This record gives sequence, C-alpha cells and structure tokens, in this order.
Amino acid sequence: MSLIPLQLPPGIYRNGTDFESSNRWRDVSLVRWHDGSLRPVGGWTSRKTSAFADAPRAMIAWLDNSSDEYLAGGSYNKLIYINPSHTVYDITPSGLTSGDLHGSLNLGYGGGFYGHDAYSTAPTSSGVYAEATTWSLDTWGENLLACSSTDGKIYEWALNPAVIAAQVTNAPISNKGIVVTEERFVFALGAGGNPRKVQWCDKEANTTWTPAATNEAGDFELQTVGQIMCGLRMRGRTLILTDNDAHMATYSGPPFVYGFERVGTACGVASRKAALAIDEGAFWMGKKGFYYFDGSTAKEIPCDALDYVFDDINISQISKVYAVHNSQHSEIWWFYPSGSNIENNRYVTFDYKESHWSVGVIERTAGVDLGVFNNPIWCDADGDLYNHETGYIHGAVKPYAESGPISLGNGDQVMKVTNLIPDEQTQGQVNVSFKTRFHPNDTETTHGPFTLTNPTDVRFTGRQVRIKVQGVGDTNWRSGVMRIEARNGGRR
Repeated sequence: MSLIPLQLPPGIYRNGTDFESSNRWRDVSLVRWHDGSLRPVGGWTSRKTSAFADAPRAMIAWLDNSSDEYLAGGSYNKLIYINPSHTVYDITPSGLTSGDLHGSLNLGYGGGFYGHDAYSTAPTSSGVYAEATTWSLDTWGENLLACSSTDGKIYEWALNPAVIAAQVTNAPISNKGIVVTEERFVFALGAGGNPRKVQWCDKEANTTWTPAATNEAGDFELQTVGQIMCGLRMRGRTLILTDNDAHMATYSGPPFVYGFERVGTACGVASRKAALAIDEGAFWMGKKGFYYFDGSTAKEIPCDALDYVFDDINISQISKVYAVHNSQHSEIWWFYPSGSNIENNRYVTFDYKESHWSVGVIERTAGVDLGVFNNPIWCDADGDLYNHETGYIHGAVKPYAESGPISLGNGDQVMKVTNLIPDEQTQGQVNVSFKTRFHPNDTETTHGPFTLTNPTDVRFTGRQVRIKVQGVGDTNWRSGVMRIEARNGGRR
C-alpha cells in the first residue's frame, strides 16, 4: 500500500484537451484559493428587489461632502438612485434617448461596412454588432456625471432626489462615454459623434468646452483604426481603450494641455464596461484575451481559462461584459454571457496577487466594490441588488471543484484504491466523489459522494481518477491536500 497525495496547485486549467489539465483543477464554481487551500467564495443576501426595472449596465457608489452614501446605476432607458434605506428614485434626464436592452448582429441589408460586400447583397457570415446600451458614471466633486452610450449627452445630478439629472451646459453631444481625470477635467469620449475624438472641458469648469487663450479646454483625435470604448482614471494619467489598442493621456499644462501616446496594440477591450483600474494597474477583457497595463505598456495576461471563456462566450452579447473589483480578495471578476444566453450568466476571475484563475456560474450584470458600503453590491438581470461576500449561502447551488485526470501509480498500471485520508479544517463540511477511467476519453465511472471520516472507506480501480470536492452546508469550509491509499492492481 502507498499513500498518494492529491496535491493540486491553486487555480484552474481549462485549455486544450481534457488530459492536458492533468493534476490541475478543471471544473469549478463559486470557489477560490487562498494560501493554497480551497474554499468557497462568500455568499450573498438580498439587498433590494426590483431596484431596476431592467438589467443595469453600470453602477457607481460614492460619498457626498457630508460622508452620506450614494448608489446609482443605469439601464438601457433609466438612470436610478438608491438611497441607503433602499428607497429607489428615478433621476432619468428629461428627453433621454432610450437605448437597446440587448446587443444584436445585423446580417440584413445595411448590416455590413460600406464597400465590404457586393452592392445589394446582404452579408451572410459577418455584420455589424449593435451594442447593448451602457452608461459611463463618474463623480464631479460630490455630484454624479452620467452619459448613456446611445443618448450621448453628458448629464449632472446634484444629489437632490426630487430633481432629475440635467444636461451639462455647452458639453458636446453624441458621445460614447466620459471619464473624469485626476486633474479635474471631464473627458468626452467619441465626442460629437467622432469615434476617435477625445474632448475635454476647462479645468474644474465642466460647462466650458470651447478652447480659448484663457482656458485649458481642448480636444485630440487619436491615431487609431479603432473606436474609443472607455477611459480609466489612473495614478497621474488617464488610460483610453479602443476596440483595437490602448492610449495614455498625460497632463502637460498649457498650451497643449494633454499629450497622448499609444501604449498597446492589438489589445482592444471587449466592451465599454470590461475594464477597470486599481492601484496595481488596469485590467481588461479583450475579444480573445485578457490584458494588463502596468504604467508602461499593455501586456496580455496568460490565462489558464482562455479556451473555456472565449469558445463559449456569446459574441452577439459581448457588449454586456462587466468587470468588477473584489478588493478584499485581490480579484478581478468579469461577468459574461455564455452559449446562447443573452444575459451574463457566467464569470471568470483573476487573482492578481497569487496569479491564478477561476470560473463559475452566476447571473450578474453590474456591481460595485466595497468601500463606500460594507460589502460589494452586485445586481442581476431582474434588477435585484445583492450584498456579496456575506455569509456562505449561495442561492440554490453549492460551491464545488473538480480536478482534471490524475494518473495513479506510474501511469501505465491499474491502481486499486481503498481509503481516502481527508484534509479539512473542520471534518464533515465537504463531501468527495471520484470519477475513474482507464484511458483518456474512455467512459468514466462515478464513485460517491462520500461523507468523510478519518480515514474514509472508498473502493475503486482505475488508471486515472478525478476528485470532486463539494461543500455540504452553508459553511466557510477549507479543503487541503487529500491523500488516497492505493496498491498496484497490475496492468490492463
């Protein structure tokens, strides 16, 4: 008899074939790793039902000058404020142009780019993706600034729930988004309907947009083949992401005010909400990969879940991809729609401190990190708000992790397993099952689940095995290195 440790490194590996994920975690949901141990992510509780009539595509939390808490979000046709007592106020600007709840792919006449196909021929394999409407939300002092990607106007809300948001005087229209820089300029992105143009107001004067010798208002057209998607406020600079590349805006003062330089190519962002900036840098999901800006250049992040995500993402709804920071666990979460789903139903996370990946199933369309509020607040497609990372109740599902194939013995011998020696923080909080097979792509046989004792009697035979660990109760369980007791069963 010999003891075989089932020692798997943190994070998942879901690229290539099934056997390529040998000795790695492969299929997981609602789990994370910390200091090498497997554990569930925090659970969630209802905060406010029907806060939004439709799925929100952006949210922001901030404090006013009296340190009162504010939470706001935008759907395809509404701008909503929710106070700390969970009362909902409609602050939608008068005359807001209603947008699109869902994205679409236009394959009909007029659905392609001009000159791409023969005249009067409808494209059959490619067309123009119409985005779902998103919002850019930022603060101007204690006030809220907002811009819908469909409506294009810049609005300001001065915190009075009885007064709706109003259009900023003299600001450009037909914009795709906004960002407020550290130097207190408002950047209008895709300003005036020009998808490559950045236009900014005078410093600390968001109603002064016409350049003059007495102010610092101005504009700049990026030299790019793409369109501007979003802007991120970073330490001392502002990152502008297009659907093709990345540019950095640096304040230089009069007469040019801002200088722009390209800091990355072939690294376009997947959606207007798929990027965020934190102290460690900027992170975003592209159309075929994940990227990181470290203050110098944009770089692709090696991703062990790349095939899993991009082979399954619903391209027609990719404009709904939403990134949130879960700072207490050093994680970036991207919510995205998979398969034929039209709303975000899955997530992929990157632990940027320990540099590993995880995936899972959850329906969330927007959210904010903790800071202003005690917990992260995320919202689903029904417009319901949830406090996250609180307790360990995960709706109707249980967190689990299943490995890829683990070869027993030297890999060419059949092994007979008799016992499992568990490694839990508190015994009995997880159960374990095994799936055995004799060859890759062979039929699997399932054994268990087993309620764990020390040791646990398990009896199965195979050349390779998977292990699945799943929480039993709504507890903060921990699972370490399980070991199996096995002996040589000969060749087969």
